[in-house]
Order: sequence, then structure tokens, then C-alpha cells
Amino acid sequence: MTPPATITNTDLAERLRLAVTRLARRLRQHGDADDASPTQLSVLATIERRGPITLGELATAERVRPPTITAAIDRLENQGLVVRRADEQDRRVVRVEIASGGRKLLARNRSSKTAYLAKRLHALSPNDAATLHKATEILDRLLEPEAERTS
Repeated sequence: MTPPATITNTDLAERLRLAVTRLARRLRQHGDADDASPTQLSVLATIERRGPITLGELATAERVRPPTITAAIDRLENQGLVVRRADEQDRRVVRVEIASGGRKLLARNRSSKTAYLAKRLHALSPNDAATLHKATEILDRLLEPEAERTS
């Protein structure tokens, strides 16, 4: 389907922002969030993706203040979802890494969200599903770092 000739990039950006925000909210509602807040899940995912990381690096990656990360890590550590370890090169530096319980929580959360979305996608026509597949490829390109540099 071709967008109307009168739609501007600003109009499209507004609709896309709203749709992505609503989708993210729905997925949060269908996640396995009994054991962790959305912030804690985000922190866990970053730790999983980046490996052992300092609290300062984690605060920067999550774009939050260090006290927010410290509080989140304290709660996650108390739940056995992360482990703090001294850096092997510099014992004064502490790194946090994901524990097996944290990996399991993320896997359950992702599985629950994927199942919800798969159920919703199942209701689409083959043509709409193909369109959404193409849109997903476009969104992936839009989110590539090079796209941010040329904006």
C-alpha cells in the first residue's frame, strides 16, 4: 500500500512514534514482570548483551544517573539475578554480570512477549503479514547507527 501523497515525514514520524510506543506498552504488559520492573529488565538485558560491565558504563548505556543503576543492581543482586565481581586487572573496579537466574528471567519475559505478539500476528492476512515483514526490515535499517549519523 502506497502512503497518501499528502503525508509528510513529520506526520509519518508522529504515527510511527505512537504505534511503537503503544506496541512497547502492550509488550511490557505481557511480559513476565512479576520478578522485575521494566527498568530492571532493561538493565538485565544490557548486562547480558555487553557482558561484565561497570556500574558507570551501565548507567551511561541505560542513560540514567548512577544512583538509579546502583539501586537497580542492589535489587537485582538481592534477587540473585546479577553478581558483582572485582575486575581481574584492577581490583578497585567492580563489574556486574548476569547470573543464571537473570538469564532465565529474561528468557521467560521474551518468550511471553513473543507468544503474545505471535498470537496477534496470526490474525493478520498473508498480505498484511508480508507488509509487516517488509516494514520490520525497514525499521531495522532505520535503527542502524549510520542512519543516526546522517540525520
